[in-house]
Amino acid sequence: MRVWAVANQKGGVGKTTTAVNIAGLLAAAGRPTLLVDLDPHGSLTSYFGLNPDHLESSAYQLFQNTSLASRELIVNTQVKGLDLLPASNALATLDRQLGTQEGKGLILSQTLKKLRNEYAYVLIDCPPVLGILMVNALAACQRLLVPVQTEFLALKGLERIIHTLNMIMQSQRKNLPFTIIPTMFDIRTKASIESLAALKETYPYTLWEEVIPIDTQFREASKLGVPLTLAHAKSRGAHAYRRLLAHLLRITYEQQVKQAAV
Repeated sequence: MRVWAVANQKGGVGKTTTAVNIAGLLAAAGRPTLLVDLDPHGSLTSYFGLNPDHLESSAYQLFQNTSLASRELIVNTQVKGLDLLPASNALATLDRQLGTQEGKGLILSQTLKKLRNEYAYVLIDCPPVLGILMVNALAACQRLLVPVQTEFLALKGLERIIHTLNMIMQSQRKNLPFTIIPTMFDIRTKASIESLAALKETYPYTLWEEVIPIDTQFREASKLGVPLTLAHAKSRGAHAYRRLLAHLLRITYEQQVKQAAV
């Protein structure tokens, strides 16, 4: 089972969109996939028509009762092969409730180990702040995906998530590879072009060399509650996410080969 976390400490950069569309492509290719919503805002949960304000079973219960069977908390989506562990707004209270209790940073890792025979891939939609939920996500994943809107304010958010990642890697003594994904690219604007150039100059080795373009059909797909890659398979955005997934699968394979050779 491969686990990828999607994170950025700035909102509105395409984090949930990236998780949904990559997961949709994996499920469509016959790879059972689980989406995990760890963001108290619940955007991923809302995408599939659930209300994070009124859920009785969610990832929150997972952290409250570690003996609870995780399968009881998972719901099916209308996409075949794609399941969801939804979020509730109560997740925002976990840092205050759990504090620095030992072992709380590994709850998600332990949960996913129990599900390793059920899913080929897991994608985690992370909260925008450093806390117990972010720590759990980074501890559980093998790669971090960092969507970044191609505008200069978003580049500042990227600096924060890279700093957070380095802090956690040092504390956990874990080398976590990451891929920066330029999103909402609009070739008609100077801001997008200059921001993309800045990304290429600053992060030449971790930046995906292509972009996710602005596409109004992303909004239409979210209204339907399905990935754009399924709702409008021939759209620009869908083609871009297919190329992104091909890139991620290739570098994942290369990483496995290197690890096997060590």
